[in-house]
Amino acid sequence: MASPTVAANAYANLARILDTGGGKPSEAGIGPGAGPSFGDLVKEAIGNVMDGGRKSDAQTVALASGKANVMDVVTAVAETDVKVSTLVSVRDKVIQAYEDIMKMPI
Repeated sequence: MASPTVAANAYANLARILDTGGGKPSEAGIGPGAGPSFGDLVKEAIGNVMDGGRKSDAQTVALASGKANVMDVVTAVAETDVKVSTLVSVRDKVIQAYEDIMKMPI
């Protein structure tokens, strides 16, 4: 299970990515041509998950060779778990939204 610090860091990273800043929709990065596209956000999120997995793998290999601390490995695995869980949750919400839109009458 992930620690509160890992979860807080994941939410902070998401807030940094979105960087809404409040205010009017155009100031918050909402609207055409404002801020990154949804596709860019998805690519960045997948890249972050992949980087976390690579870090976790590297820590595991280092532990097997006696060059890493068990706590570092556990932390890296927990961070990767939080990232994957967040990505799966977002995927589920996107699929649910798509299904809701498809059910709407024209």
